[in-house]
Amino acid sequence: QVQLVESGGGLVQAGGSLRLSCAASGRTFSSYRMGWFRQAPGKEREIVADISRSGGRTYYADSVKGRFTISRGNGKNTVYLQMNSLKPEDTAVYYCAASMDWGIGLGPQDYNYWGQGTLVTVSS
Repeated sequence: QVQLVESGGGLVQAGGSLRLSCAASGRTFSSYRMGWFRQAPGKEREIVADISRSGGRTYYADSVKGRFTISRGNGKNTVYLQMNSLKPEDTAVYYCAASMDWGIGLGPQDYNYWGQGTLVTVSS
């Protein structure tokens, strides 16, 4: 089992940047594929980005491609989401998630462990 704790959320103006962090404890961090999801009020939880166990492969939702960067430090048991050029539509609770799945599923059901979430609010 792994415990996940996100940090770094807050209020930022449109065009600004934030860096989210997710610290993991428990089983070996490098055993998990890691993802960032977000959920806006009244909307379903959606994948934002995913990174492979080694960090060699990444995935980004079209809505964030070119603006967000996911990375991981297996030595620090931490995954990051650098968010640049933020837009009001990026406002949501952002969740870190860990997957034991060896496939390529990117739905919430494909991730086994979740953090509590951190709120990102982008003002116009």
